[in-house]
Amino acid sequence: MTGQRRGRKAIFDADFAKEPPGAGAGKIALPDLAGMLPGTAFRMTLIIRDSLVNPPTWFASFRDLTLYCNVFLKDDIVIESEDPDPYVRWMRPRGGMDFVEDFVRPGSEDGVRLDTEHNYPRSVITDRIAPENVHRLIGMIRGCRGL
Repeated sequence: MTGQRRGRKAIFDADFAKEPPGAGAGKIALPDLAGMLPGTAFRMTLIIRDSLVNPPTWFASFRDLTLYCNVFLKDDIVIESEDPDPYVRWMRPRGGMDFVEDFVRPGSEDGVRLDTEHNYPRSVITDRIAPENVHRLIGMIRGCRGL
C-alpha cells in the first residue's frame, strides 16, 4: 500500500482493493483501514506561531522540536502566519521545512498551539525555542495532548 500527501490528509491508492483476476460478483468489500493504521488514528496538529521562528529562537532547537513532534508524537506541524512568504524563503534553505506541513492563517486550525501569548485553549506559552527549554516544551505539548 502506497500513500501520498495532499495537504494533511493521506490518500491511499486503491490497488489493494481491486478484485483479483477471476474473482466473481459476490466478493466481500474490504473495510477502509485508513483510520486503523498505526499513527493515523490520533494525529494531532501542532500550530507554531511565526514569531517563534525568529531570534531569540535557536533554529537548531526549532528543528529538534519539530523533528521530535513529527516523528515520535506523530503530529502534523503547521506554522501560523499572516504572511508566510518571508518565512518560507528563509526556512527552506536551512532545512526548517523538513517537518513542517504547511502555513496556515491565524485561528484557522484546531490543535495544540506553541505561542508567545495565551489566545487559544491548549496553548503552550514561551518566548523562544532554545536548548534549555526544548525538553520542557515537549513535555508541555505532550500534556496538552493528554499523553
